[in-house]
Amino acid sequence: MPITSPIIDQIPQLADYFVALYKEFHQHPELSMQETWTVERIEKELQSYGLEATRVGGTGTVAMLENGDGPVIGFRADTDGLPMVEKTGLEWASTITTSDVDGNNVGVMHGCGHDTHITCALLMAKLMNENRDQWAGTLIVIFQPGEEIGAGAIAMVEDGLWEKFPKPQAVFGQHIWPGLADEVTLSHGTAMSMADSIKVTVHGKQAHGSQPENAIDPIVLGAHMVTRLQTVVSREVAGSDMVVLTVGTFNAGTKENIIPDSATFKLNIRTQDEAVRKRVLDAVDRVLKGEALASGAPEPTIEPMYRFPRCDNNTQLAKELEQNFRNSLGEEKVNVTGPATGSEDFGILGDSIDVPYVFWFWGAYSDTKYKGPGTVAGNHSPFFVTDVPEQSLSTGIKAGLVAVLSHLGK
Repeated sequence: MPITSPIIDQIPQLADYFVALYKEFHQHPELSMQETWTVERIEKELQSYGLEATRVGGTGTVAMLENGDGPVIGFRADTDGLPMVEKTGLEWASTITTSDVDGNNVGVMHGCGHDTHITCALLMAKLMNENRDQWAGTLIVIFQPGEEIGAGAIAMVEDGLWEKFPKPQAVFGQHIWPGLADEVTLSHGTAMSMADSIKVTVHGKQAHGSQPENAIDPIVLGAHMVTRLQTVVSREVAGSDMVVLTVGTFNAGTKENIIPDSATFKLNIRTQDEAVRKRVLDAVDRVLKGEALASGAPEPTIEPMYRFPRCDNNTQLAKELEQNFRNSLGEEKVNVTGPATGSEDFGILGDSIDVPYVFWFWGAYSDTKYKGPGTVAGNHSPFFVTDVPEQSLSTGIKAGLVAVLSHLGK
């Protein structure tokens, strides 16, 4: 049966409103766990709907809509931006700059689309609140900070999220990505990969650039480490095991004719199996220390930064939602796929209380722009932005409402 409701039917009437709201959030991105303007703006918007919000986990906030007897359902939207300069050229592009955790001045952009997540969740709250005669139960709308560094979900849980609010029967979440704006994609089972981020400090010996014999060059050593780390994926795990290892930063030195005494780089590892994860982490540790030993250098300092657990959709709940999406969005508008190589901390919200959850994706692009994978900018690109805000946001709002109304609708 299609999930039909006067609530969903009202989405087109609000297009000008939610597109303007989205653009406002897009212009005001903030880094992870620093979302002070964002959370205040969310709470102001909720208050305009007549809803109260409760701070949880620092810059997180939660609105609970109680509407008589019925199930308790959670819905999560993440709120943080990324440290990158926006290059979309839009009139409403972000021009925000700030300092990151290392004290560097960086641009800030909603380059992963969390501005759309916020907007969709706010519109869901607004529509559900204004149409209480169409549903029964309790909806908990969670605006979560710090997803990009895997800190927000655990911060909310540790701050008593599920002591302050009732335990839900299910939790739902969604993410925009480079696909067609009227389509959704979900997985049965594992939806997102585990991730480990590590900072490596390479210790060397400083000397004049003209006298390398007096130095232990941490740049050359670090370059060997970076190159050798790629063999962990190509030569130490089976081809059937999903592993991605990326070195995303490398910093060293202040002048071209000075060999510095240290270098730092940061790497990110994605896996989908705990045994493979352990094997890869052990190999990374061995390679880093072995290369230092081969260069006569001190052991590098290896510091775990953060990690993401595997995000596992409940299979039964995912299959039920898939059918509801097909009935409501259109049979050809729903895709089922395997696990993504990206990572999410969304699953912590359900795993922490042993509650089933489903996480899905919806698209950002028009069919005139999107011609398949790799034809458009993706998440974490300075060019990533929906070219059809009204259409894409409408899909995100509708998909979220279909998920919650499949449990709360009358």
